[in-house]
Amino acid sequence: MTFDFEYTLATVLPALIFAIPTSLLLMVSSGVIGNLLAVPVAVARLSRNPFLWMPAYVFILLMRGTPLLVQMYLVYYGLGQILTPAIMRAYPFLRDGIWYAIFALSINTAGYTGEILRGAIKAVPHGEIEAARAFGMSRWLVFRRVTLPRAIRICLPAMSSEMIILLKATALASTVTVYEVLGTAQLIRVDTFRVYDTLIGAGVVYIAMVFLLTRVLNAIERALGKDRRPMSVA
Repeated sequence: MTFDFEYTLATVLPALIFAIPTSLLLMVSSGVIGNLLAVPVAVARLSRNPFLWMPAYVFILLMRGTPLLVQMYLVYYGLGQILTPAIMRAYPFLRDGIWYAIFALSINTAGYTGEILRGAIKAVPHGEIEAARAFGMSRWLVFRRVTLPRAIRICLPAMSSEMIILLKATALASTVTVYEVLGTAQLIRVDTFRVYDTLIGAGVVYIAMVFLLTRVLNAIERALGKDRRPMSVA
């Protein structure tokens, strides 16, 4: 079986480009939900209360210690067994695999980003926290206005890398009947028996998406890191 450049350019790539919004929906939704969940996970992980840090530790261990594909299958097939037919009739959107994929990707992101954020919170200079307390801020106000924003800026490069990994991880949604970029490529492959054309086309599309996402994330890092740029000497 040979690679047909013209077929890939005229047939495969347009179909894959049409599936890009689904991949982006998976990445953005999972990224937002996962990063929001990462905040309480990181805070609980830093707590001295065993009823808080132990569940957070177990959650992070499970998310980081098990393959994402296993988590995807457990969410998709496990919840499908738990949900009753009455619930499925009442909420027909639950029949769509995309919601299970978003859920699995979100909790996986929360586990990884929660650990990253925990380290960043511990890396916040203690002097900044003491200065905020000297102004009479409460502990919650210090965390909301000083610690958390500073920690996010510290771990932003690592979080950017996690977003790139998340974009590529959306390809696993194809295993639960979600036709994003790889899912569409697999559908074309099954219909036409063309392996190289579809997989190479999918690879090209993912490279383009990662390149553009990298540029956006780098721009965000530069915008949020203006105060850390070296001062020019006249």
